[in-house]
Amino acid sequence: MPDHSVATGFLVGHDFAQLLSALAGQGYRCIGPTVRDGALVYDTLGGVEDLPTGVQISQGPGRFQVEFNQGTRLFDWANGPQALKPLLFTPREILWEVRRGADGELLFSQQDPEPVPTAVIGVRACDLAALRLQDRHFIEADVPDVGYTARRRRLFLVAVNCTRPADTCFCASTGDGPAATRGYDLVLDELDDGFIASAGSKRGNEVLALLPLQPVSAEQRQSAAEATEGAVAMQHRQLPGPNLRDLLFTNLDHPRWEAVAARCLSCGNCTSVCPTCFCYRELDQPALDRESARHYREWDSCFTQGHSYIHGFVVRPDTRLRYRQWLTHKLGGWHDQYGRSGCVGCGRCISWCPVGIDITEEVGAIAAAST
Repeated sequence: MPDHSVATGFLVGHDFAQLLSALAGQGYRCIGPTVRDGALVYDTLGGVEDLPTGVQISQGPGRFQVEFNQGTRLFDWANGPQALKPLLFTPREILWEVRRGADGELLFSQQDPEPVPTAVIGVRACDLAALRLQDRHFIEADVPDVGYTARRRRLFLVAVNCTRPADTCFCASTGDGPAATRGYDLVLDELDDGFIASAGSKRGNEVLALLPLQPVSAEQRQSAAEATEGAVAMQHRQLPGPNLRDLLFTNLDHPRWEAVAARCLSCGNCTSVCPTCFCYRELDQPALDRESARHYREWDSCFTQGHSYIHGFVVRPDTRLRYRQWLTHKLGGWHDQYGRSGCVGCGRCISWCPVGIDITEEVGAIAAAST
């Protein structure tokens, strides 16, 4: 765990705007959760007034609803659909461009991104765990991803420990929450009258030094600890174990795969909202004058037919095989690739599935039949 002793203090609620000002003064564009189109999404913050004061989120299988109350807390909710993934592994980006020169020669140019330094406010522990997995895939690979790496280096993360998990959350069972333990620059514990603020990096210490912090009392620490413990107790969903590799790979012909395929729409919502999924495809888009073309990378999903297409042959032609691929890879194959499961217990795939398929229920059914 990071050493918070260098910079920890209590930020009174009405001084929260000074945190945004301090980050802006350091050159960061501040983005945070805002309510838009019936969801909680990341957007640029003009001020504290843009944050979701008095907002709670009601979630269940196939259901996400924003609710308003008379509360004064800014982060009294679990999560929205986005996570950090779209900020780093962008849904669509240009990798390179080609133009025809005057003599007919093809001239290629790489599109190197120049991202704006960005501070993200309100990051949850599960999303920090997911970010660590994305970092391993895109940065710690033999050939690091240029765009992802550039955006990652300019990212400042302000985590907020979760005290109100959704009905769909199960981060406690995966060991990825509800309290953030690493991967942030600052972490906040929200209380009724303000925030316990702790640094997790040198940059975090520098920002806290600009704030009017007060000493943290024993009562405040106790309240924060009890809130985190309460968030654990609220979670009733769980996976049957931390490593499900052998369970899943020895049950590839289990009838449960057929049962879930009868409900699954192969829409790919689960892979879009999953904070760790990283599948993509590449395609070319020529200009109408035929003098240039752009080569794009965009998100893909293992639920699409094209994802498993090999010349003249589709490896996974039906929904049963696609759902099985997604689940066995994320909960099984990732242990071989990254030493841990690809699921961080955020529950987004449950909430944003149109038919309410519950990943914990599906795995639990296979585990129950195998004991």
